[in-house]
Amino acid sequence: MPNSLLAPEPTTTPAPVPVEGGFVDRRREKQDGVVRERRQFTNSHDGLSDEAGELARAIDSYKARHRRRFINYEEMLSVVKSLGYSR
Repeated sequence: MPNSLLAPEPTTTPAPVPVEGGFVDRRREKQDGVVRERRQFTNSHDGLSDEAGELARAIDSYKARHRRRFINYEEMLSVVKSLGYSR
């Protein structure tokens, strides 16, 4: 009797059809022409003070504008200065 825990399950999903040169070109899938940001920013600023929330929103705005997931300290400093803070 075969061990069902080790036996691979038969797949019912058909394999992708290769095109030109043996690879699957997923860029040809139907699209509606609208370019969307792939990242989803969640609102994690609920428990922050007003000032901290303003900074968080400014940083999120900077990251979205410049299509950056992470920013470096120079970029963070420019955001802080854009809010009017100085040393």
